[in-house]
Amino acid sequence: MTLQEFLDSIEKDSAPSEALSPEAKALWHAKRGNWDDAHDIAQDIHTSMGSWIHALLHLIEGDVGNANYWYHKAQKPPKKRTDIDAEWRAIAGKVLSV
Repeated sequence: MTLQEFLDSIEKDSAPSEALSPEAKALWHAKRGNWDDAHDIAQDIHTSMGSWIHALLHLIEGDVGNANYWYHKAQKPPKKRTDIDAEWRAIAGKVLSV
């Protein structure tokens, strides 16, 4: 799935495709504003990618301290709240290329 197809799904579909990975589903929900659903999924992804997504979610939430903890676990540099969209796109690009 391309990034544009993923964005189209987020805009028009009522739920993410079952064929998506948990990482993609978490990002799908995050972009739709379903923070709790995204967070529930991310908590069960015990990889550096899961930590990166988890960091993004806490950045979206506004809990920068918690986000920084998860960025450290993901071995990624911390981001600012102004970087949320670019960060989402960077993560989505990695998730969709796998």
